[in-house]
Amino acid sequence: MEVVVTGRHCEVSDRFREHVSEKLSRLEKHDHRIMRVQVEVELEKNPRQHDRSTKVELTAFSKGPVIRAEAAAEDKMGALDLALDKMQAQMRRAADRRRVHKGRNAHVGVGEALASLPEVEDASADDEGVVERKVGPITVTGDGPLVVREKSHTAIAMTLDQALYEMELVGHDFYLFVDKESERPSVVYRRRGYDYGVISLEVD
Repeated sequence: MEVVVTGRHCEVSDRFREHVSEKLSRLEKHDHRIMRVQVEVELEKNPRQHDRSTKVELTAFSKGPVIRAEAAAEDKMGALDLALDKMQAQMRRAADRRRVHKGRNAHVGVGEALASLPEVEDASADDEGVVERKVGPITVTGDGPLVVREKSHTAIAMTLDQALYEMELVGHDFYLFVDKESERPSVVYRRRGYDYGVISLEVD
C-alpha cells in the first residue's frame, strides 16, 4: 500500500511520514484492496482555533469505492489518530453492510470528487456603481455573503443498498445518487440511530 503525505501551510518531516505509514498499515486488515492512501496535513493559522489548529484528511483509493475521513486537533499526531479512527469505523460499518447483504451483485463506486472553489471572475461595476461579480455560474451583486462551492462527478445508477454502502465509506450524513430502479436523482440521508431516509426527485 502506497502512502503519500503532503502538507499545506506546514512542513512534514520524514519522521512523521514514517509514523503515518506505520499507523495506516492497520487499514489493510479492514480492506486488503487498498492501493494508495493520500494524507493531507493542513495548518490553521487562526490563533482562536488553536485546539483545532491542525487538520488531517485521509483519502483511501482501492479497487472499490474511495474512502474519506478527516479530523482536526491541536497537533498532527492527534488529528491523524482521530481521522484514522473515523476511517476504520467507516470500513467496519461498510463491512457489516456487506455481510448483511451478502450475495448481492458487486458494484463499482462512483468515488468522491474533491471539492474545489469555483473560479471567481473579475468584478465589474454598472452605471450606478453597484459591483457585480461571477462566482461559478451565479452573478453576485454587491458584497453579499454568498459562498458557492461546486462539486460534480459522473453518476452511476445504483440501488439504495449500494448508495448506503457508499455513504458509510465516505463518512457523510447524506449521499446523492441515481436510483437504478426508478432512474430518479435521489438522496439517502442518516436519521437518528441507524435509521435512514430517502428523498427522490420527479423529473419531467
